[in-house]
Parts: sequence; structure tokens; C-alpha cells
Amino acid sequence: MTLTAFLARVASPTRPAARVPAAGAAAAVIAASVVVSLCYLWAWCPHDLSPDEAHYWDWSRHLDWSYYSKGPLVAWLVRAGCELFGPLSVSVTGDLGAAVRTPAVVCHAALLAGWYVLAAGVFRSPRLGLAVLVCAAPLPMVRAGAVLMTIDPPFMACWCWALICVWRGLDTGRSAWWAGAGVLTATGILAKYTMALFPAAVVGYLLFHRRSEFRRPGVYLLLAGAALGWVPVIAWNAANDWVSFRHVFGLVGAGGGRPVGLRWDGLGSFAGGQLGMLFGAWLVAFVGAGVRFRPAREPDPAVRLLWWVSAPVWLLFAAASLVKPGQPNWPAPAYVAGFVLAVAWAGEQLRGPRPRLAAWAVVLTSAAALAVTAALYFPGLVRPAVGELAGPPTATRPFPARQYDLTARLVGWKELAAAVDEVRTRVRFETGEEPVIVGTHWTHPGVIAFYLSGRPQVYSVGTANVSDRYSQYDVWRPNPVADAQAFRGRAFVLVGDVGPDTVAAFDRVDPPVRVVFPREGAPVAGWNIQVGHGFRGYPRAGAGNKY
Repeated sequence: MTLTAFLARVASPTRPAARVPAAGAAAAVIAASVVVSLCYLWAWCPHDLSPDEAHYWDWSRHLDWSYYSKGPLVAWLVRAGCELFGPLSVSVTGDLGAAVRTPAVVCHAALLAGWYVLAAGVFRSPRLGLAVLVCAAPLPMVRAGAVLMTIDPPFMACWCWALICVWRGLDTGRSAWWAGAGVLTATGILAKYTMALFPAAVVGYLLFHRRSEFRRPGVYLLLAGAALGWVPVIAWNAANDWVSFRHVFGLVGAGGGRPVGLRWDGLGSFAGGQLGMLFGAWLVAFVGAGVRFRPAREPDPAVRLLWWVSAPVWLLFAAASLVKPGQPNWPAPAYVAGFVLAVAWAGEQLRGPRPRLAAWAVVLTSAAALAVTAALYFPGLVRPAVGELAGPPTATRPFPARQYDLTARLVGWKELAAAVDEVRTRVRFETGEEPVIVGTHWTHPGVIAFYLSGRPQVYSVGTANVSDRYSQYDVWRPNPVADAQAFRGRAFVLVGDVGPDTVAAFDRVDPPVRVVFPREGAPVAGWNIQVGHGFRGYPRAGAGNKY
């Protein structure tokens, strides 16, 4: 079955032929987006792996049922990408980066296909489905998910298709759709724990609008699937002091036994982050759609379902920001259904009393999104302007461009690894043995190891060095912080800022070698490399924030 036939069939199984033209256009948009993403990753990409991506790649070298902060799906996908495309990636690009990121393209295609199916099917409008793709494809948050392999691409794809399965299950009464929703929910939980909000939102919808479904097996298949997704996570955590759950509670401000207070500035940060992600106009459309399609007004049960898996989820994250500020991408699952509603609301405005205003808002927002995406994909186009805006470096602002350049975290790692390799070779020659390589912050080891020759295991000493939070590197044993006896007497290559406790952990520590990475003549990143001789162990092992 072709992609066109598949989209037409799933969106409208009773009348596929009438929908083939729009489905064909949607298939073309999806195919074009996939081709552009693959060409970018395999031929044009100027970015190193991000620390998060490299962290998950390091997980993929130690396959397990779960990990410190996330479920195992991202590690499994990265490992699959490296197994399938690793040799080709090294041959074509010089490293494994394209292989690591290629699964993100697959997830991106699945998300776009799901968006079309939802919009075309729920609103019985293939044109609306196509409009959703055309409006969503240029958004930076969507384009980033097409080329960066984090937990969000598989999570968003699972959320979207689980919603499709629930919609089709309610529409047809067939339990197979509900079983599919359960499997996808379980898979989504293995990507991101936030997937647990999906069955909760569906249950909320059923309680208010379809209570009769509780007398049928469908919803219980969904809940059973969700429970199944937690089994490997819980089993792993039971053997590891429940660190994932303690970590998540800490992220939302519920850990450590501290009283929870309201932070009104957090709500402002939340709103600002969402404005940035949706370029203002689409946030207005999202809010407008939340009001327009609210269940008290909307008679269509399928549209009500979309509202329930978008607006309450978004409001939950808005409320959570009053307790502890989160990342702008945390409410992203609300936009799976919410963006369909937003485009439908925008379509109504185009047919309303001020169509020109609505049309200009859509056109200008799409143009701005494309411009920002181009700047993120090819930052060299705007770095001179960013440098002018940021001003010259100073003692207190050594890397001023990082304030404005969102891609600054994606450059310099190859050059840092090359410098570490030079120091590593020198220490090996002087001591006759391989030095231990460590990062002084938990984000460093994965990205350093990825670009080092031979890709050795790199450790983190962040919890003992700078009271960093715990990470997967503190779970893996042995490690220098918890198991000093396994490393005693060894020479270490220390990458990052070295604190007094690290100095005290060695017989002596050499002065730092400074590595500065410039772009267009301006420094955008810098690190210290030092050699510690005669490791003795940390006097205050694990002083950081464990969760």
C-alpha cells in the first residue's frame, strides 16, 4: 500500500477514493520533509551532536530496561540507527552522527502522517489535514524534531497515533483499535513518562461524555497497555533505589521534603516559552481553539476528544509552572491535537469578517518560522549579525553569542575531543598506561566520548566536583566517585571546571589547558583540560543533588 492510499484509508476508510487527491498532496509534503531532513543530516548538517543526544548514545552502548532519567526507547532507537546505518554514516560523514539521528526522521514522518489522519478524519476535511501539514512543517519545534534524536520525536509520534487509535476505537467500536492505543501508550511511556497523561486525558473525556465505554473492554485495553509500559521502568527502578521517580519528583518541585510555594514569575516564563515555540499567532489560535471547541459548546464527539487531550494537558503544565519552571517543550503533547484545533480555528477566521487579517497572520507566521528554521539549520547565515548584537566578549561574558545563538551547544565538541586526544596521548606516553577520562559535569562524558578516537568510556565526577545533580553515570558501576578503589593511583584527564574537592582527590593536578572554539572570529564555547596524577578518591563522595 502506498503512503497516499494509507493516509486516505486510515483517515476515511468508508470513502477513500474521494480523498486521494488531498492524501496525495499530504504524502508529497511528508515525503519532501523526509528527503530534506535526510539530505540535511547526511550532507549539509553543520552541527555536532548535542550533549543530550550524545548522552542517549552513551546509553545505547549499555542497553538496559530503563535509565536514570528516562525510559529505554531512545537508547534502543539510537542503537538501531547505529547498527543499521553506522558504517555508512562513518563512511559518508566521518562519524556516527547521521546514524544516531536518522530514527528522528522516521518519527517525524510518523508524526506528520498522524497529523493529517487526525485532521482529515475528525473534521472530515482532507483540505484541513493538508493545511495542518503545511502550517506545522515550517515550525522550528517540528523541524528540530526531524533532525535531533531526543526523547521527543518517538514520544510525539506515539501520542499522535495512540490518539488516532482511540478516535477510531470510539468511532467503530472495535477493540483492536483500543489495543493498538494501549501498545502505543506503553511504547510512549518507554520514551517519556509524560505519556501517562494520555490515558488520563482519555478517561477524563469518557467520564464526562461517554460513560457507556466503561461497560466495554476498549478503555481497559488502553489502561492495561499503559500499565504494561511501566513494567520495565518499575523493575529497573526497584533495583536502583527508585532514582527515576525521585528525579521526576525533584523536577516538578515535589522532592526533598521541601514545602511547595507558588512562583508567579514561572507562569510568565511558561507563557513566554510557548509564545516563542508557536510564534505568537499560533498560540493565539491555540487559545482561541480551546475556547471555540470547548466541550460545552462543541457537539462533535471526536472534536471533543481532541480538546480533552490538548487543553487540559496544556493547562496542567501552565499550573505546574507556578511551582517550578519547566522547559518550553514540556507542553508539546498538548499541541498534537491542539494544533489541529488551532488550524481549524484559523480556517474559520479566514471565512470570518476579517479574512485578510487572518491570512496575513498565517502567512507572516509561516514566513517567520521558515526564516528561524533556516537560521537554526544554517547558523552561519546569521552568526555575523548575532555577533554584532551580542557585542565583544568580556571577563564576565566570555561567550556573549551564546545568549542569542540557540545552536551554540551544538558546536565545538569535535575540536574539544581532538584536544583531549592530544592530552590523552601525551599522558599515555608519560605514564605508560591509558588515562581515565572524566567530565566535571554530567553533560560532558557522552559528547566527549562520541568524538574521541576509539570512543572509550568517559566518566562523570560532577556530583563530587561541583555538587552537580546525579545522572546515569552515577548509576553505572564502577565510577570514580563511588568506587575510588577501582581507579586509585591512576592519571585522569579532567575536562571542565575543576573544583577544590577534585584537586584534593589527586596527588597533584597540572595547570589547565584552555580550549576555545570560535565562529566568525567570536568565541562561542570554551573548556579547561587538566591532568590529575595519582587519584586518591574524593573526600566528600556524592555531595551533589542525588535526584
